[in-house]
Amino acid sequence: MVIAERSLSIQDGYEPKACKITMHAPENADGMWICRYTIGWPNAPEESFGAGVDAFQALHLTLQKIGITLYASAYHKAGILVFDKPGRGYGFPMPKNGRDLLIGDDKIFDG
Repeated sequence: MVIAERSLSIQDGYEPKACKITMHAPENADGMWICRYTIGWPNAPEESFGAGVDAFQALHLTLQKIGITLYASAYHKAGILVFDKPGRGYGFPMPKNGRDLLIGDDKIFDG
């Protein structure tokens, strides 16, 4: 079951391309909890999951994993990945060891 969606865009100077992020409800999988997500990159959607000892940890780690994936992407590095306004960040938490990568509002509120 989808519990959250966020729409980002790739703005490369041509027609903006949608990049929709979808997160599913945590589910118990063989003694651990996982939370599946999809990042709808224009060239190929990326499906993955975060895992934890309970549903709360799975949700938290999944949000961080999405943040890491966005900041590590070629789209971010090229400065063309946008949520709301260019250069403001993406609104996902980052683990402490990745906070030096943050930009805009992400850096203000999570840095």
